[in-house]
Amino acid sequence: MASEVYFAKAGGRLKQGPLDKIRMLFDAAGFREIIGENDLVAVKIHFGERGNTSYVPIPYVRTVVGEINKCGGKPFLTDTGCLYLSSRYNARDHLIVAEEHGFGLSSTLAPVLIADGLRGTDVIKVPVGLKYFESVEVAGAIHDANSLVVISHFTGHGLTGFGATIKNLGMGAAGRRMKLAVHDAVRPRVMEEKCDLCMSCLENCPTGAISVENGKIVVDKEICYGCGECIGICPAKAMKVFWVGNPKEAQEKLAEITYGVLKNKKGKAGFLNFLINITPTCDCWNYTAAPMAPDIGFLASKDPVAIDAASVDLVNKAVSQSSPNDPEGPAEETDIIRNTFQIDWRVQIDYAEKIGLGSSEYKIINVGD
Repeated sequence: MASEVYFAKAGGRLKQGPLDKIRMLFDAAGFREIIGENDLVAVKIHFGERGNTSYVPIPYVRTVVGEINKCGGKPFLTDTGCLYLSSRYNARDHLIVAEEHGFGLSSTLAPVLIADGLRGTDVIKVPVGLKYFESVEVAGAIHDANSLVVISHFTGHGLTGFGATIKNLGMGAAGRRMKLAVHDAVRPRVMEEKCDLCMSCLENCPTGAISVENGKIVVDKEICYGCGECIGICPAKAMKVFWVGNPKEAQEKLAEITYGVLKNKKGKAGFLNFLINITPTCDCWNYTAAPMAPDIGFLASKDPVAIDAASVDLVNKAVSQSSPNDPEGPAEETDIIRNTFQIDWRVQIDYAEKIGLGSSEYKIINVGD
C-alpha cells in the first residue's frame, strides 16, 4: 500500500510563503497526532559543520518548533557527535558550532541538547535482531524522548549516494560504535606525529585494546570492537578513522540502525525533507559546494522510506527537466545521484522496506499552490 507523502514546492506568494507551507505540511501530514501534551520532543537536525552554510535555515526550523509548541510539546533540537576530527567532535564543541550557526532558544524557540552526551557514550542498547546487528546503540536523549520530529536536508553523499531521513537517523541518532560499524567496522589508527603519549586513550579503552610498545601507542585490532571512545577522548586528536566501506552494506546498516532508533517511536515520529540548496556534499563538510539540482520544495510524511524514495525521484525528475548549468535548456532523463557517485542508492530504500521501516511505494499529495 502506498504511503502518503505531502509536498509543497519551493517559493511562494502572499500568504503562502515557505514558512506558511511548512505549517500547512505539518497539519496535512498529521504531525499534531504524534505529539501529546508535555511530550519531550526530539527535533533531530544537522547543525552544519563550521564553514558550511547549506544546513536547513533557522526560520524553517523555528517554524517547525513553533508548531510543536502549539501542540503542547516540549521540543529540543538535537544531534550526535562526530566520529571524525571536526568542530563537532564532542558535545561542548558541537554546542558552540550550533550557537555560531544560530541554533539556540532565542532564535529557534527550543534549547539545543547533544543526544549522545559529552563524548558520544550516552547510548541505549535496543535489540533489533537483524542481519548486521543484534542490537543498536541509540543516542540516549533521542531514545528517551516521547516523540521525534526529523528535519533532514537532502544532499548527495559519497558513500550512500544521497543523505536524507534514513541517513539522518542511521548515522546521526546513534552512538559512536554504530557510526564505525557503518564503515565496515573500521578501527581507529594512531597518527604518531600528533600523539604525545598522554595515555588518555589507554586509560579509557573499555576493552584494553590499547597499549604502549616501543614508546608508541598501539591498537590491537583483534580486541578493539570499534566503540570510538579513544577518538572522542584524545586531547591531541591523534586518533583517526580511515573511511573505507562497502556502499551496499553501509546503506543496509543505516537502515537497521534507523529501525532501532524508531523502534520505540511507533505513531510518535514525523519526517520532513528539505529539497533546497541540494549540494553533492553533505552538511558535514566544512564548506558548501555548488548545488547539483534546482530548489524543489519540502516534503512531510510519517513514513521514513516513502519520503526518501519520493525525494530522490523528485530530484532526478527536476534535473532531467532542467539542466543545473542551463535552467532554460532541456536535459535527457538521468539519475543524477547514481551518475554522480556511481552508487546504487536504491539499496537503502529497498532494504529499509524489507525490514519493515516503511513502504517504497508512495502517493504525492500537493499542499498549497
